[in-house]
Amino acid sequence: MIKNVIAKGVFIWILLILVSCSKKQGTPVTNINIGIHGNNELKIQIDVTTNENVQVYAEYWPAQKDTKNRISSPVSKAGLSHSLVLCNITPETQYHFQLITSNGQEKDSSKIYTFKSRKLPEWLQKQFKANCPKPELVPENFKKGFMLLAKRETPGVAYIVDYKGNLRWYHTVEGTGFKVTHFTQEQSIIAILGKNDEPTSYGSEILEINLQGDTLTHIKKGQGDLKQVIHHEIIKKSANEIVTLFVDQRITDLSSIGGKQKDTINGDGILILDRKGKQLWKWSVFDDLDPMKDKKLLKTKKDWMHANSLNYDKDGNFLISFYNNGQIWKIEAKTGKVLWKLGRGGNLKMSGDNDFSQAHAAHINPEGSLMFFDNGVDKKQSSVFALKVDETNKSVHLDFHILLPKDVYNDRMGSAYMINKELILACCSKRHITVLTNKKGVLLWALESEIPPYRVQFIPEENLKPLLLN
Repeated sequence: MIKNVIAKGVFIWILLILVSCSKKQGTPVTNINIGIHGNNELKIQIDVTTNENVQVYAEYWPAQKDTKNRISSPVSKAGLSHSLVLCNITPETQYHFQLITSNGQEKDSSKIYTFKSRKLPEWLQKQFKANCPKPELVPENFKKGFMLLAKRETPGVAYIVDYKGNLRWYHTVEGTGFKVTHFTQEQSIIAILGKNDEPTSYGSEILEINLQGDTLTHIKKGQGDLKQVIHHEIIKKSANEIVTLFVDQRITDLSSIGGKQKDTINGDGILILDRKGKQLWKWSVFDDLDPMKDKKLLKTKKDWMHANSLNYDKDGNFLISFYNNGQIWKIEAKTGKVLWKLGRGGNLKMSGDNDFSQAHAAHINPEGSLMFFDNGVDKKQSSVFALKVDETNKSVHLDFHILLPKDVYNDRMGSAYMINKELILACCSKRHITVLTNKKGVLLWALESEIPPYRVQFIPEENLKPLLLN
């Protein structure tokens, strides 16, 4: 920590020499300090003092590129002190920037200043390696897009990586890991945080940050109505509604089947909180199933159903997948009524070509199909399913099924999302590899990572503008 503080101070001092702090005639800027933001080498912070109540933003660009490649920072609030955070920084690169001030009617531009970004710290180097033997087969939207993945062990790190394997953005947390992350429509990253001694994908904190690294929401277990351990999923229904899965512990008399009189069954539930931690809605698997009917309950009681993903259907109702019974359920978002169950023992008609074992990352894809990563434990081969659900006739029909190569078989965790109508990004967590595959199962691209990501979310470039660009 001391070394980090010293290094940051040296960085600021060097840049101050480069930029000078004298006021440029005709602008209200009186002082400029430059350093790294939040001890993060890919975020540059410019602190600006003005002698008038104005708004300020920075336009910046790599020195080797034309000024047409300018990127704009967010605009500060009107005042005398302003902190601007610049993202989209490449390590060891010389940058030019100008400060633009506005009083609502007139704009003034400062002279052009210069700074140079530093190289990434050693612990962040060589984290990712991309392999793309035929770039011409990779679509432009993928080349321009980004991927979000995270390190679950402490210190936790959330990464945004481009298709070349370059680290373009990161955020670290001390004392916890990023168990699950999700990029939201508000250009924020919402996550479940947990300590190393908490099980995989389980945690006790909710953190939401923006791309500048500012904390938007931070709720710890015990605050507000967050009383339970949360796990496996964190999404947003709206700007003020956070949706997650929680562990529903029920004290139950299991003496009749060889257990204790006061035994504990760990089930799953859905919890919706507002940003202050107030409970807005809750549902439990115990509302639908009687655990005493499970003949293997003494073996499964510690993690009876193991819900592993949660999302919304097109009509606003919930889709939830369970690992232990290999099912996906649809749940009415208002009443909590289970509308259907897909999988072995479910109530939707399935043909043999729809048979899957354990689903992860169940969601509705852009084509309207129910899509998920199938671990393929029964066949020792993972795959991607997309199914058309006919709710009227209580049946499903195969849209497409992609068998992944057996050498990337992944028996736990994983995800799969469409990049376009023909290509899918699949995360094989335990293999430390994410692949881009066509519908024939031919791999066109792969990303090896030092960490085993729980899942990898693709983010189109337009969803990150103007803060991250290719």
